[in-house]
Amino acid sequence: MILPEKGHLLRIFIGESDKHEGLPLYEWIVRKAREKGLAGASVIRGLEGFGAHSRLHTSKILRLSEDLPIIIEIVDTLEKIENFIPLIDEAIEEGLVTIENVDIRFYRSGKKRI
Repeated sequence: MILPEKGHLLRIFIGESDKHEGLPLYEWIVRKAREKGLAGASVIRGLEGFGAHSRLHTSKILRLSEDLPIIIEIVDTLEKIENFIPLIDEAIEEGLVTIENVDIRFYRSGKKRI
């Protein structure tokens, strides 16, 4: 797959304990992104954070570490990201979704170039 030099970053902020269709929500989103042909997705687990309810979630205290912040990042064209958002909109009950302009320097599969 070849991506243009100008792309977009879809960043999704959810909680680790969020679920959808019997799966952790972050797993469901990554599987759907792959199914829809997006360029790739990464899931990042946060050490600490708070959201709309201002409840602190931290890995420092065991009882609060059950719902750590999760960030899912997907880079692709704006068109593909805009088509993907309605699908995840129905699945995300609480969270934040942002889109940013990004400059894509390279996107490689790891195959050797000749």
